[in-house]
Amino acid sequence: MLLRDLAVNGGREGRLIGAYELAKAVQELGAGEILVNCIDCDGQGKGFDIDLLKLISDAVDIPVIASSGAGSVEHFSEVFKETNASAALAAGIFHRKEVPIQSVKEHLLKEGIEVRM
Repeated sequence: MLLRDLAVNGGREGRLIGAYELAKAVQELGAGEILVNCIDCDGQGKGFDIDLLKLISDAVDIPVIASSGAGSVEHFSEVFKETNASAALAAGIFHRKEVPIQSVKEHLLKEGIEVRM
């Protein structure tokens, strides 16, 4: 089931294994969690790759961490409501002070999503 091509080398090379198959394989090999970094969404600020995260988080029993694409507080609640991701991260929007970390936490709490305050 090759639903997504796997990119390596900063997206310059592809592999004949999809993200779904890779996620299943690394779980079988003993991975404790999977960080999903979608390079197509990275730095775009348009939201996480919900389809990819749903595909992977539904396929495995280990925690999945969403990475790449967040640009607003709503993107965090969306990823938790639409997928089985256990965690979500962002870097640039916090480093550039575009979105305060506290506002993300407050938004998630207001949306009924468990968060450490």
